[in-house]
Amino acid sequence: MESFTSIKIKGETAKRFQKFSQLHFKSHSEAISAMLDFFRYNEISPHERLGPTGRTIQQSLEKRINSLIAIIREMEKTQTKPTLAMMQCLFEVETLENKPLILEKKTTKEEKEIGLREKSNVSQDL
Repeated sequence: MESFTSIKIKGETAKRFQKFSQLHFKSHSEAISAMLDFFRYNEISPHERLGPTGRTIQQSLEKRINSLIAIIREMEKTQTKPTLAMMQCLFEVETLENKPLILEKKTTKEEKEIGLREKSNVSQDL
């Protein structure tokens, strides 16, 4: 059987440790041993930060996603929609051919017939 030794710890810290130990381990000795092993195996100090937390990663991802959405919207406004409109105009040539031009005069059948008559009477009179 192993012997026990006492360590002086502040009251607040002892209460926090007891709660933590009861949640995760069978005894306080196992909890301390596991903590010491963790720091030794991972070669880190308890004073070091392990990196970004889940919240900070989520916030940075949300910022990046929002910036991507803004970039895509800008591309739609400046590139995609005008290009689509130009392509549609190119493929709508058939419908434009059927429409009469604004400058084109509309002629009736009578005017066409008059324009095709021979002017033989005028030349004979001279």
